[in-house]
Amino acid sequence: MMMCLESATNPARVRTGRVLVVEDEALIRETIAMALDEEGYEVLLAADGREALETAKSVEPLDLIILDLMLPYLNGLDLCRLIRHEGNSVPILILSARDSETDRVVGLEVGADDYLTKPFGMRELVARVRAILRRQNRLWEPVQGAILKFNEIVMYPEECRVLVRGQEVNFSPKEFRLLELFMTHPRRVWSREQLLERVWGPDFMGDSKTVDVHIRWLREKLERDPSHPDYLVTVRGFGYRFG
Repeated sequence: MMMCLESATNPARVRTGRVLVVEDEALIRETIAMALDEEGYEVLLAADGREALETAKSVEPLDLIILDLMLPYLNGLDLCRLIRHEGNSVPILILSARDSETDRVVGLEVGADDYLTKPFGMRELVARVRAILRRQNRLWEPVQGAILKFNEIVMYPEECRVLVRGQEVNFSPKEFRLLELFMTHPRRVWSREQLLERVWGPDFMGDSKTVDVHIRWLREKLERDPSHPDYLVTVRGFGYRFG
């Protein structure tokens, strides 16, 4: 059963965001919830994947999901895939004891925004939550500017809308900001570090591989043949170029 943690010390505290903590180990789940509650977040709790999926579908707005991978009934990776398949772009921070590069890349590829390995310090977890929500808030700031057009791609920044070969295509907030940056600076070469700083923000503490994952997603939506891109080109040893 989904639970909502209310502050026992200051129930009138102004909340700074709503976070769903999905963790089957009660001690870890409650410790995370208490730490976030002390920081002013409204905390929802789920002990298994099915419960978390129902919460993600029914609770609006949900600002962040902290997601363990080893869960009963529905594991974290499958849950992440289903949330993204539903078109839900809520930020997801994965918690996992698996710390190999492959595990981190898989987590990012299925739609996570950040990946933190166990054991972790509670101060680092809270710092990552703050950083993710700061970036998310910046993504939803109104964008000023004229229509951007490059060959068969037309972007309407103020409407958060993109047409590819005349068809409207949906993009996640980070994909949209990444494409906007590329279209604003055609043919400029960007390194992973520069893209992370401009799109994810200077306080991003995740893996730089997330850039490669998002580039791959953009290619699937923009290119006629993603394996031979015309728009998002890899410049070996330097980074990526648009056009």
